[in-house]
Amino acid sequence: MLVGYLIIYLNFLFIMNPKNIFSVLPNYKPSIGVMGSASGYLMRNPKAVSAAVELGKAIAKNNASLVNGACPGLPDKAAEGCKLAGGETLGVSPAISLCSHMGKYKSPVDHYDRFIFTGMGLMMRDIVNIRTSDAVVILPGGTGTLNEFTVAYDEGKPIGVLTGYDGCADHIKEILEFCHREVTDRMVFSSDPNELVEKLMEKLHEVNTSCNLDDYLVGEDGEVTKTEEQFEK
Repeated sequence: MLVGYLIIYLNFLFIMNPKNIFSVLPNYKPSIGVMGSASGYLMRNPKAVSAAVELGKAIAKNNASLVNGACPGLPDKAAEGCKLAGGETLGVSPAISLCSHMGKYKSPVDHYDRFIFTGMGLMMRDIVNIRTSDAVVILPGGTGTLNEFTVAYDEGKPIGVLTGYDGCADHIKEILEFCHREVTDRMVFSSDPNELVEKLMEKLHEVNTSCNLDDYLVGEDGEVTKTEEQFEK
């Protein structure tokens, strides 16, 4: 009798606590992609540079790893900050090898633990960069950063936008309005790097805990309970 009640209780707990990313991977460390200006006038803005470094530190302090396009500029400054705070960094390079990364693309190596050498060039690298990230931060930037934002937006990534330092990041809401798109509930904004990362981590936690992995497990008949189209939604 006692065993029967125990089984009922355990089944109740299972129903009330469906599997999500954190229950399946309790030590999971999310990857935060950092997109921003690689060169130009924004790199001559000391406040923007300092904010990028602080953002990298905040990513490390929030037990996340940093991903970027392995490029110079503000994303590299964020990687520098992440390493200063003891964090982990991954650079997604457009190059096919380390030699090409440093030679052809003249890109940095000092602040990275690992690289993915896509060999795809700059534009295709952006897609790999964003898809490698669980969430994305948009720093001040130009058309390249705007391209990364639109990819992350259309793919439904949680997005944090660092405002107040010029560049396209200060005009994201206007751009969305012009394109007849909405600021989604997966987007957060702040001019404070630490606050932005904290808000983005909270948003990412909401997204991950709302995903019931039981819905996507393969059953005994070899069929999943939801289609791929439903999963993408």
